[in-house]
Amino acid sequence: MTLHEFDIIEKFFSQQSVRRSDVILGIGDDAAIVQAPQQDLILTIDTLVEGVHFLENTSAFDIGFKALAVNLSDLAAMGATPAWITLALTLPEVDENWLKDFSCGIFELAQRYNVQLIGGDLTRGPLAITIQAHGLIPHNQAIKRQGAKKDDLIYVTHTLGDAAMGLLYAQKKISINSIFEKVILTRLHRPEPRIPIGEKLRGIASAAIDISDGLVADLGHILKKSDVGAIIYVDHLPLSRALYESLSYDQRMELALSGGDDYELCFTVPPEKKKLLNFECTCIGMITDIKGLHLQSKNGRPYVLKTPGYQHF
Repeated sequence: MTLHEFDIIEKFFSQQSVRRSDVILGIGDDAAIVQAPQQDLILTIDTLVEGVHFLENTSAFDIGFKALAVNLSDLAAMGATPAWITLALTLPEVDENWLKDFSCGIFELAQRYNVQLIGGDLTRGPLAITIQAHGLIPHNQAIKRQGAKKDDLIYVTHTLGDAAMGLLYAQKKISINSIFEKVILTRLHRPEPRIPIGEKLRGIASAAIDISDGLVADLGHILKKSDVGAIIYVDHLPLSRALYESLSYDQRMELALSGGDDYELCFTVPPEKKKLLNFECTCIGMITDIKGLHLQSKNGRPYVLKTPGYQHF
């Protein structure tokens, strides 16, 4: 039996475990209706295209998981709590096994953060996934890219460069010890949105961004919006054991500085508030009033980066 558009929606996307009390009308009508409490509404949208954002042999589960994760990461960077998502899915053909795994990938992460799928669109064409995520935050507490000031400290969460290393490994461009394979491929295919950390940064961080296109490129957005400069001490960058034991110094620095897809948070904090940071993060530099981003390695020597970060065009 051939499944049609509404059959697919009913079978794979209407049945979800998350049922939020603030959703008045979800999937199945011309539009959704939600009841937003007295907070600010944060909206973000991302598209993943086969061959651009994920390899052709990526599992359907991982594609679904990552499609949602990258959106939740944007909400985390602004300190928002996720609430609802909509999904626009373009499929070359109907593959029930693929759809089952894809929806399971989305719903596993959605359940973790109490996110409900409330609507979307389904059409035929080259494989592409677009998710719009909606988050909530108390009035005027959203963390923006604008707000960093001279002498603010620059922090990042967890470790950098693992996802980029995972991509190189998946493309068979590097070889690694087998003990690191699962770790780096998980960082590539199932990034962990730092929602709890983003919520904790409300009232602490002066600016923030998630690292999707590489630390240098994304920190550059903060510097531009805030009209400031920065110095990064590259030897302070938090790196995993996988990077340390698999790559040369320059190779791991290039990935940590310009390799994308980490979806960690980069944020700035006034020095007097650093004692409030009660989670895993690493100070990697500081904001200056000298425009531009300056990379410094051992003995105070400048570090020259060969690749600035991912560009879509």
